[in-house]
Amino acid sequence: MARILITSAIPYINGIKHLGNLVGSQLPADLFARYMRARGHEVIFICATDEHGTPAELAAAKAGKPVEEYCAEMHEVQKDLAAGFRLSFDHFGRSSSQRNHRLTQHFAGRLAENGLIQEVSEKQVFSIDDNRFLPDRYITGTCPNCGNTSARGDQCEECTKQLDPTDLINPRSSISGSTNLEVRETKHLYLRQRALRDKLEAWIDSKTDWPILTTSIAKKWLNDGDGLQDRGITRDLYWGIPVKKGDQPWPGMEGKVFYVWFDAPIEYIAGTAEWADANGLDDAAWERWWRTDKGAEDVTYYQFMGKDNVPFHTLSFPATILGSGEPWKLVDYLKSFNYLNYDGGQFSTSQGRGVFMDQALSILPADYWRWWLLSHAPENSDSEFTWENFQASVNKDLADVLGNFVSRVTKFAKSKLGETVPAGGDFTPAETALIADLGARIRDYESLMAQMEVRKAAAELRAIWVIGNEYLQAAAPWSAVKTDPARAEAIVRLSLNLIRVYAILSRPFIPDAAATMMAAMGSEDWSWPEDVPAALRTLAPGDAYSVPENLFRKITDEERADWQQKFSGIRT
Repeated sequence: MARILITSAIPYINGIKHLGNLVGSQLPADLFARYMRARGHEVIFICATDEHGTPAELAAAKAGKPVEEYCAEMHEVQKDLAAGFRLSFDHFGRSSSQRNHRLTQHFAGRLAENGLIQEVSEKQVFSIDDNRFLPDRYITGTCPNCGNTSARGDQCEECTKQLDPTDLINPRSSISGSTNLEVRETKHLYLRQRALRDKLEAWIDSKTDWPILTTSIAKKWLNDGDGLQDRGITRDLYWGIPVKKGDQPWPGMEGKVFYVWFDAPIEYIAGTAEWADANGLDDAAWERWWRTDKGAEDVTYYQFMGKDNVPFHTLSFPATILGSGEPWKLVDYLKSFNYLNYDGGQFSTSQGRGVFMDQALSILPADYWRWWLLSHAPENSDSEFTWENFQASVNKDLADVLGNFVSRVTKFAKSKLGETVPAGGDFTPAETALIADLGARIRDYESLMAQMEVRKAAAELRAIWVIGNEYLQAAAPWSAVKTDPARAEAIVRLSLNLIRVYAILSRPFIPDAAATMMAAMGSEDWSWPEDVPAALRTLAPGDAYSVPENLFRKITDEERADWQQKFSGIRT
């Protein structure tokens, strides 16, 4: 039994995430966690909400709530939506937790002791009326490039031009609207990442099995002249983790907080500590996952994230870990994803474009979305969600293939052979051939799942469903029952067992449908089909089964057209 640590990129707190966010990190991480648990491994799957930084304060202000209250509410919203999509986190924490406060301050102190923190004086915009420094996003004005009057101090969303606050015409505070601004000097702490370049390069070079997408991004940032730079790790903000060296004050840094990019990935560790606290466990329980001097040397650590997060997780967070000089666990395998686009454009949280997690669950159950997103995961290139493709995939894969097989077998069996597994007949070469084919395909499926080849694994799972339909069609128990009832009983007995095996294999992708299939077979045996012939004899003659409700309904053309229209604009 292996020990598997899994983290997905932690979603930002400022609103509900769209389907592109979901398929880029949390959902494939859940797929892998469920699969590894199904194979009997010890798994811990950690996620959290990322709660600090400028956007959180702006979102809270827009909502008219204190930032602490806003973040607490949005954490519950995101936690509930994750449960709605059946994301099987062992713990869904918060980067604002006291555990993360202490760990972030601990890492900063260690980095300072090792000479990797530098104080830097820089000039920033100060709002006299607000009595505070304004981060770039807190400043709005007229874009000098396109004339957009609501451009932010870091970028104009109209023309996408990168900006500095001093570039803006008629700049004003996003908090109060005040134009009473001036440029003042302030001091911040910088992590000397360039001093760790050799260690980072050696570590990245050792990851020969990483996806090409991950490695190419990491090496580009490592070797690009503007890539691996010393980075500021503090900000003049109210909401965040106070700057300290461990538990000691940091002279000159009073009133400052750590920058969100620095504290957010540390929450992976802190979230595991939160898990231990929530379960009444001591520090040894979480340290055995993260400290190589306390048991984590035999842990394999997997991260899942969109490609935009790769630089922070291959350079900046490892720089924090390596720079601490302490025996913390580094990621072993980083699975990265390209972008999922939406119906001819891009998903956008800031612009409210696309289908968001709450909207998706309001029109269809989680399994419909899980199947489409995972079977179309943007692994090797960007992919695109279209309503036509979604409808076709649900109708053909889920309804016509899997749902059809379960329905035909159980309804025929009940109507012709009773409500228990039939006893008659022996397996023929047809059953022997199916068992051999199924065994080979399951081994292929296992290999693809272990390699995190998400789309290929989905295609293999669908092929496994197809062979059941092909067998049923060729064996034709509805004909055999008229001339050779014992033969029909053997076909049905195998097919009912096949439904149970399908439940086990499908559970990582479509957990609700899998639970329905297993319950209909009257079984609670989720053991993996290592021995396929034995697995297809698990349900014994005389065992009760039932006809489940329709596993998947088809999406009508009218529904598809309605949803396409409903989600064609901008979310308000």
